[in-house]
Amino acid sequence: MSTLTKQTLSHLDWLEAEAIHIMREVAGQCERPVLLFSGGKDSICLLRIAEKAFRPGRFPFPLMHIDTGHNYKEVTDFRDKRAAELGERLIVRSVEDSMKRGSVVLKSADESRNKHQSVTLLEAIAEFEFDACIGGARRDEEKARAKERVMSFRDEFGQWDPKNQRPELWNLYNARAFKGENIRAFPISNWTEMDVWQYIEREKLELPSIYFAHTRPVVRKGALLQPVTELTPAKPGDVVEEVLVRFRTVGDITCTAPVESNATTVEQIVVETATTTITERGATRLDDQTSEASMEQRKKEGYF
Repeated sequence: MSTLTKQTLSHLDWLEAEAIHIMREVAGQCERPVLLFSGGKDSICLLRIAEKAFRPGRFPFPLMHIDTGHNYKEVTDFRDKRAAELGERLIVRSVEDSMKRGSVVLKSADESRNKHQSVTLLEAIAEFEFDACIGGARRDEEKARAKERVMSFRDEFGQWDPKNQRPELWNLYNARAFKGENIRAFPISNWTEMDVWQYIEREKLELPSIYFAHTRPVVRKGALLQPVTELTPAKPGDVVEEVLVRFRTVGDITCTAPVESNATTVEQIVVETATTTITERGATRLDDQTSEASMEQRKKEGYF
């Protein structure tokens, strides 16, 4: 008589299996999905999930990045390199193009373009007639994102109503949408920052160098560190310091701050993540758009 041994799955195995299931549901229910890939750590995990869900075949969707034009070069270079390695189509649409069309108008030349990504994203969705965008948002990032469903419905105007979302019982997901409507799907919605780093460690995923400790000129702005760049120069009276830092999250240069760190490996980052008492966004956001009300309003306007 044979003895069946029960395999014990780790929490990462469960999270991975759920994410694969969600991604396959999107591919099965939607006609024209797209995976949002910025080159950041969360979207890098999405690429690995897509590989496990669909390889050895091609992905049933292209990759797309909405570029503010003010992203860190280390990240955009990695984005292009990774898409080429996978042999997958990468679509890049820029906020600068929306500015040329007049659909985005900045209040001043130095205004952050971060919030204007919503306009460019909605234009790209209309251009390619995408009916689902797969993104790397996680519920632990901040309060407004915690209100999202895994399959988050957007109406024909690209707007999100947190009070008008579909129930998701027993892991049954509804990704159906009429023409002009859109679904934002979040396969790693139930992951935490720690889960992401542990998954990167387990899968030995390559990352942009900006995630690891390096020396960078910064100015202290309260509890945050503002990188000194051409877009964010030091102002009169600022004290510029050369500090060993890494980025916990990456995005538009004008609103993404590094944190002090000497972690040069993923293993060391996992340890730092386990011991920090400051949230990911709380430690890294320089803009004033991070309150729940502000983020929720931006999401209603079409933000990721």
